[in-house]
Amino acid sequence: MKKALITGITGQDGSYLSELLLAKGYEVHGIIRRSSSFNTGRIDHLYQDPHINGVRLFLHYGDVADSTNLVKLLYRIQPHEIYHLAAQSHVRVSFDIPEYTGDVTGLGTIRILEAIRETGLKAKFYQASSSEMYGRVQAIPQDETTPFYPRSPYGAAKVYAYWLTVNYRESYGMFACNGILFNHESPRRGETFVTRKISRAVACIKAGLQDKLFLGNLEAKRDWGYAKEYVEAMWLMLQQQQPDDYVIATGQTHSVREFLDEAFSYAGLNWRNYVETDAKYYRPAEVDLLVGDASKAKNSLGWQARTTFKDLVRLMVDADVASVGAQGLEELKNYAVAR
Repeated sequence: MKKALITGITGQDGSYLSELLLAKGYEVHGIIRRSSSFNTGRIDHLYQDPHINGVRLFLHYGDVADSTNLVKLLYRIQPHEIYHLAAQSHVRVSFDIPEYTGDVTGLGTIRILEAIRETGLKAKFYQASSSEMYGRVQAIPQDETTPFYPRSPYGAAKVYAYWLTVNYRESYGMFACNGILFNHESPRRGETFVTRKISRAVACIKAGLQDKLFLGNLEAKRDWGYAKEYVEAMWLMLQQQQPDDYVIATGQTHSVREFLDEAFSYAGLNWRNYVETDAKYYRPAEVDLLVGDASKAKNSLGWQARTTFKDLVRLMVDADVASVGAQGLEELKNYAVAR
């Protein structure tokens, strides 16, 4: 039985990847940070699945800021594959906490790579790289050869982690891959990210619990795909004969305004009656346009995006509408006030 270790297992990508690997017969281990409140909501259902019943899913306390703990975990678990997804991943927030972002998102990668080297494991390593590395884009569309020009502390930290992964592959012969994933969304996306803010607001507005949504730059354009499909590409990268780096994207770009149009109109609403812009949500340095060319992934991995932009928006709205109907009124009122 193959063993996989996932950092960031409680996040959107970590939860979908856990499902995929468990379905393929893996024993899955995840690193979680100690918290005074429960933070495993996205993976709790895996323990309740009668076909899994928690037997092949194990969680370990740890942190990518703690190199000693990482070494101990690798010695203990002896994973065949390591998927490094943990990061401070909110781009706007990275401007507010740049040092922390650099420590976790950038240096966290070197700590894991060093832990692999120190333990002598022959584990295959996946690094979650990001389209934010392209920043002020030097070519349209962006592929594996496009120069990086990050426009945020988050993007800069990801560039550092990307080149470390390449360096350890070339210096020590590690099977280490970078997946340069463009924006990928789902109903499990964090509620502070713009797509989920929109789908959640649509549901609350429909329920009469919210009357305004405040956003930043509506003209920013992104290549949005479905996270559940993108984790398949992560797994495929580690099944190849040789390690390499791949762009994972849909090849289409849409603005935040277009996302609003699709989400609100699907619910029978006009977003212009509810949405206002707020300067606090603008980035000091904006990334105006991202669109990826995933030809290499299609040709080498046999991977391509299947879910359309319209279908992605609608499945997110449907999920939030259902969630609003299932939650208590008082909880939803508190959520709406907080927004």
